[in-house]
Amino acid sequence: MKQYILPSIKLTVVLLVLCSVLYPLLVSGIGRLTPGGGDGETVKVNGKVVGYAAVGQKFTADKYFNTRPSAVDYNAAGSGGSNKGPSNPDYLKTVQDRIDTFLVHNPGVNKKDIPAELVTASGSGQDPDLSPAAAKIQIKRIASIRHIDESKLNTLVDEHTDGPLLGLFGPLKVNVLKLNIALDKLSEP
Repeated sequence: MKQYILPSIKLTVVLLVLCSVLYPLLVSGIGRLTPGGGDGETVKVNGKVVGYAAVGQKFTADKYFNTRPSAVDYNAAGSGGSNKGPSNPDYLKTVQDRIDTFLVHNPGVNKKDIPAELVTASGSGQDPDLSPAAAKIQIKRIASIRHIDESKLNTLVDEHTDGPLLGLFGPLKVNVLKLNIALDKLSEP
């Protein structure tokens, strides 16, 4: 028994240092290299923080690009999905209600043309991005309300479309918060 105790204590000390000291320092160091220095990339307007680039916010006013629905009502303190499967009657009713609401606010759009992300919540409930198609399907509504030429809004969406990470990983995406800030600036006299 004694032959196992000393190696066990040594292994425990090594793993304690590795997992409790070195690994957290490594992760913290890598975090300092990211935008926002590991504290999150803040988005500011006139020097005032209005949100975080990686956390979705609720935009439902017709004059703005609407965001993806959130199962946690955009509560950044906790994230999560609805945990309801695609055949759950409650989930299907929620999605249908979102479709109906979208169609009311976006007349002229066909149900089949609505991108799924505009009527389904993300797994985290905090998704800050939309696909370019999900942003562009809202242009007609926003152009009508704000009296802006649709071509200007198309250009605005294109300018705020980010490519995949390193050109390989992930889809094209548009950060809704940044897009709506640019939209407000475009609408200013």
